[in-house]
Amino acid sequence: MTLLFEPLGLRDLTIPNRAWLAPMCQYSAADGTVGDWHLMHYGARATGGFGLVVAEAAAVVPEGRITLQDAGLWADEHVLAWKRVTDLVHEQGATVGVQLAHAGRKASTYRPWSPVQGTVPAEEGGWPTLAPSETAFPGYAAPAAMTVEQVAAVPGQFAAAARRAHAAGFDVVEIHAAHGYLLHQFLSPLSNHRTDAYGGTPENRARLLREVAAAVRDAWPAGKPLLVRVSATDWTDGGLQVDDVAAVVKDLGVLGVDLVDVSTGGLVPAPLAPGPGYQVPYARRVREVSGLPTAAVGLITTAAQAEQTLVDGAADAVLLGRPALRDPHWALRAAHELGADARWAPQYVRGSW
Repeated sequence: MTLLFEPLGLRDLTIPNRAWLAPMCQYSAADGTVGDWHLMHYGARATGGFGLVVAEAAAVVPEGRITLQDAGLWADEHVLAWKRVTDLVHEQGATVGVQLAHAGRKASTYRPWSPVQGTVPAEEGGWPTLAPSETAFPGYAAPAAMTVEQVAAVPGQFAAAARRAHAAGFDVVEIHAAHGYLLHQFLSPLSNHRTDAYGGTPENRARLLREVAAAVRDAWPAGKPLLVRVSATDWTDGGLQVDDVAAVVKDLGVLGVDLVDVSTGGLVPAPLAPGPGYQVPYARRVREVSGLPTAAVGLITTAAQAEQTLVDGAADAVLLGRPALRDPHWALRAAHELGADARWAPQYVRGSW
């Protein structure tokens, strides 16, 4: 028996194993609508043995997209396209989630592989960005500081997207509060300079995330799990540190969040030296302080490393990003290496021998 291939129960959902696909933007949607690329991409990882396939950031409003090509859940028209994806993942015996997101000051940018980088101008389809304060992400256009009315609308936008996610057949939703996007921008003193009820003290800076979590939990079926992704440190002086974030996470548990996906960074450019499992200690600390289950992510690349992360009690699941891009069948290969039982499509079962 291995922990990596033991089921994990969250509310009414049983996730067949603890090797999960991390949410990674594909920047390949049209007006927020996913297509054949997404069907192939997520279907391959479901066939490849991942227990939970977490789909990429889906913008809750058009202006919340990172790029013009981001996926969305801001309109009912997006539901049927996502339903094709969730149906296929379920047919392969996996569970499926989606990340709900608003990019804030990091919106309206070019795709990573574009020869041009930075903010997309209006004449190319870009739009003015919004943030807690007027402070720009380095190299991007300055955002407008959100009015109180604009801030107050955000929880409802996330809740409406969660209802569409349910209609589309998702088993899990994850609120994106990491990597320098809008909710992270409110959390960090480096980007939030407000003097109203959404700025200043740590409690005030976390207010919007708490309101979003409460609104999504209310809109999302009681039997379905709610996840949140956080950046546990800003990797720079004056920014968020892990115990700051862990305290916020503890509050989220009271609001009905079931598991926290622990990443780091993304708010500002910061020097760091990534190494194997470099973010795992942050998942462990958040787990210890908050009492909530966590998922670890970040340069977890081998089956033995993933298994040891769980054995050590640092996390309850692991999320695979770049390794899953290199190998859609990473989870099946890991099961083979660990001698664990796994779910093989009948067409592929000869690979288990």
